[in-house]
Amino acid sequence: MVVTLIVVCEVAFWVLLALGLAVRYLLGMRRTSAVLLLCEPVLELFLFAVTAIDLRNGAEPGWEHGLAALYIGYTVAYGHYTIRWLDGHAAHRLAGAPRPPKPPRYGGARARHEGALWLRTVLAAAVACALLQAAVWYVGDGDTSSLRSFQWVALRAAGIHGLVALTYTLWPKREPQSAVRR
Repeated sequence: MVVTLIVVCEVAFWVLLALGLAVRYLLGMRRTSAVLLLCEPVLELFLFAVTAIDLRNGAEPGWEHGLAALYIGYTVAYGHYTIRWLDGHAAHRLAGAPRPPKPPRYGGARARHEGALWLRTVLAAAVACALLQAAVWYVGDGDTSSLRSFQWVALRAAGIHGLVALTYTLWPKREPQSAVRR
C-alpha cells in the first residue's frame, strides 16, 4: 500500500505542477496557480501520515517505509528547486519571458553550483534520516533493521554526491579554447 501511495504522490506532484503552471501561464490566474502549487507539500504530509498510520497499525517496518522517507526527504530538498526551474521554462515558453539561465558549465562557478546541489542532497538525507529515526523510535522494540539500512542509503547518497561535487572543485572543467577565442 505504501509503495502505491508513493507512486500516486509522485504522479500527483507532476499533475499539480502541470496544472499550476498551465493555470498561471495559459489562463493568467496567478492566485489559483499559487494555491495549486502550495498543495504540493500537502502530498508529502499525507504520505508521512499514511506511513505512520501503517506502522502504528502493526505493519512490519520494511523497505517501503524507508523509500517513503527518502522520497519525502528528496521532495523537501529539491521540490522548490524543481518547481522554480520548471516555472522559469514555462514562463519562457508560454509567456514570452526571457530564457532562464543555464547552470554554469566551467570553473569555479560550476563548482559552486555543484556544491549548492550537494547541500540540497545533504538536506534530503538529513530529513530522510530524521524521519527514519522517528519511525525507529515509534516502532520501539520491533525489527527496525530495514529502517536503519535506509538511513545508510541516505547517508551514502549524500557522501557519493559530495565526492562528485568535490571533483568539480579539485579538477574544474575548463572552457574549451574555441569558445574562449570568440
